[in-house]
Amino acid sequence: MHIAEGFLPPAHAVGWTIAAAPFVVHGARAVVKEVRENPNSTLLLGASGAFTFVLSAIKLPSVTGSSSHPTGTGLGAILFRPPVMTLLGTVVLLFQALLLAHGGITTLGANAFSMAVIGPWAGYGAYRLARRTTGNLLVGVFAGMAVADLATYVTTSLQLALAFPDAGSGFLGAAVKFLGVFAVTQVPLALAEGVLGVLLFRVLTVNARPELERLGILRPQPTGETTR
Repeated sequence: MHIAEGFLPPAHAVGWTIAAAPFVVHGARAVVKEVRENPNSTLLLGASGAFTFVLSAIKLPSVTGSSSHPTGTGLGAILFRPPVMTLLGTVVLLFQALLLAHGGITTLGANAFSMAVIGPWAGYGAYRLARRTTGNLLVGVFAGMAVADLATYVTTSLQLALAFPDAGSGFLGAAVKFLGVFAVTQVPLALAEGVLGVLLFRVLTVNARPELERLGILRPQPTGETTR
């Protein structure tokens, strides 16, 4: 979700920027470390960022002041861990604000906190839990991609409810309303994003298996075993 430019009260915009800043700085250090230690990962890093940019640029009207769309942050979180995706997601949001008028500069901190911080961490947690309980990579990928999307939607809804509480029912009433409005489009989008992630990882396991093994996504194949 992208909260529009100038939509949040100034105090909220500043507060969310301060909240997101440490995660972005940590993400920048994680990216520098990854590129320095594994230069061959640069291409996959760029592809993860491009994937997020393209998916999150698909804008569907939802509630006034925001929009519904896939996020794509689950991919980078699964491949490189959430801190790396925090930086990539923030850069994506910055470019979208500058080039597409999608989101805004004053709301960049809030958008980054929901889509580049909470989304990747929640998605990665779901991925790890699903893999541990089922032992299946693709089930984990589906869970990670879908939950990253849904967690972003929930966070944005709470951000808007905090900024614009309902006159009668306050924060909780506003949260229920925002969650309900977003759910109509966001839940199907999250499920579709999970399916897309499964299809993408099926391709990666064939065409980028060595890189996935290095990242710990796949176990190394025994000598002589062919890739299926």
